[in-house]
Amino acid sequence: MRVLIDTNIFIDREKHDVVPVDLQELLRILAKLKVDLLVHPKSVEEIKKDKNKERRKISLSKIAAYPPLESPPDPTRDVLFLNKVKGSVTLHDRIDNFLLYAVFRDAVSYLITEDKDILKKASRVELRERVFPRLEAREFFRTFLPKERVRHPSALKEEHVHNLNLDDPFFDSLKKEYPDFISWFKKISREGRKCYVYMRKKVISALLILKTEKEAIACRPPLPENLRLKLCTFKSEPSGYRLGELFIKIAARYCVQNNINEMYLTYFPKEEGASFIKLLSEYGFQERGRKTNGESVYLKRLVPDPEICPRLSKVDIGGQFYPSFYDGEDVKKFMIPIRPKYHDRLFDDYESGAQRSPSNGPVNKSNQFNVEGNAISKAYLCHAPITKISEGDLLLFYRSHDRQELTTIGVVEAVYRMNNAQKIAETVSNRTVYSYDEIEEMAKTSTLVLIFRWHFYLPNPIKLERLLDQGILRSAPQTITTIDHKKYLKIKKESKLDGRYTID
Repeated sequence: MRVLIDTNIFIDREKHDVVPVDLQELLRILAKLKVDLLVHPKSVEEIKKDKNKERRKISLSKIAAYPPLESPPDPTRDVLFLNKVKGSVTLHDRIDNFLLYAVFRDAVSYLITEDKDILKKASRVELRERVFPRLEAREFFRTFLPKERVRHPSALKEEHVHNLNLDDPFFDSLKKEYPDFISWFKKISREGRKCYVYMRKKVISALLILKTEKEAIACRPPLPENLRLKLCTFKSEPSGYRLGELFIKIAARYCVQNNINEMYLTYFPKEEGASFIKLLSEYGFQERGRKTNGESVYLKRLVPDPEICPRLSKVDIGGQFYPSFYDGEDVKKFMIPIRPKYHDRLFDDYESGAQRSPSNGPVNKSNQFNVEGNAISKAYLCHAPITKISEGDLLLFYRSHDRQELTTIGVVEAVYRMNNAQKIAETVSNRTVYSYDEIEEMAKTSTLVLIFRWHFYLPNPIKLERLLDQGILRSAPQTITTIDHKKYLKIKKESKLDGRYTID
């Protein structure tokens, strides 16, 4: 992206004075976006007209550090353009026309200026959406920044790669599998790449490194250019299924925040990797090609494919295109009240708007790694007598007592009715946040066991008052409550749930 800056922007940046805060922020954003800042040769001519010799000399030395716009288009030959911009014919006006004409002829993408006359002229030639004063430019270019902060458990630290110890034993297998691993690691360190790392006793136990790409994938068969998220490093030690789910969850969140519809990783097939391949398959990663070094390329789509969906079950849709899910009229919806103690444990990384910290991580959490509470596949136990919940149905979790708000949506994977603690424990396996003592106590009476897949925290949690006002509930839910499709659509609208990830 090439952006032209007017003399007034240059002067505010380079003069011996405090740079305005909004300009500081704008320049920081442009630098992060790797935008090419250019000056127009006519701006240099304007500086040369400065009668203050010393100031002129200093300004010319500073503007020389900026790349000039080469071969700028000449508006003096474009009568239609000049008729539209109108205005006087002073030297200053002619220079303004040159700057604006560079945008008009697409020699640059945008122009940043504080000149009100240029802004007025830009409106006359329908270029106002590409010509900005500083404040507008700051807000506009901010939208191009990747939303890198992803909600994650506090025990999983967001860190710069250059702060990791390359001699950590965690990297031994990667160095063995990838001869170029050390040079690659140093390269991404110099780039300032970030990662998610879990440290246990000062030793790396798990690591996730992400990278946004927009290029073809060189494999057989080749995959065409597309915007994708690459899971460059996806490893835990020892390997853990639930921890792998957490990494997929974080990667999916990153994609949702940044409008990325595909993610992929490469993996050397190995005998001991069957569990990892099973995990990938369960969440929609499919082998799509092989690289020349023997690595398999596993690709996953997040946005549903209309041609494939009719051939899949409701549960399979939620897996293959996770975090998307099926929510058509033929799917039953249930609201589940859950006490704060169990909500905190089952949804360990949940945070309401009032809780959110600047780092986007959970607040007031211990540093203990509750993998089950952060994974995707979860188990919920209760004594509700309801019998009509089945695979593919939607579960809407309502946090009772303290916040009294609808927070979370999940999809049922399996339903059981049990009263044997041992069998319940075996069924929920490592999906549960309940202790065995709690399971034993619950199993004294018939227990409903729901295995479900977490999909989204509602972007806008719905308070009880609003649920009542909208006629979704008549009173605070005391047990599992059926929600009809019309009420669910109200919930969908009120919660601002992203419709790109729902299929009906």
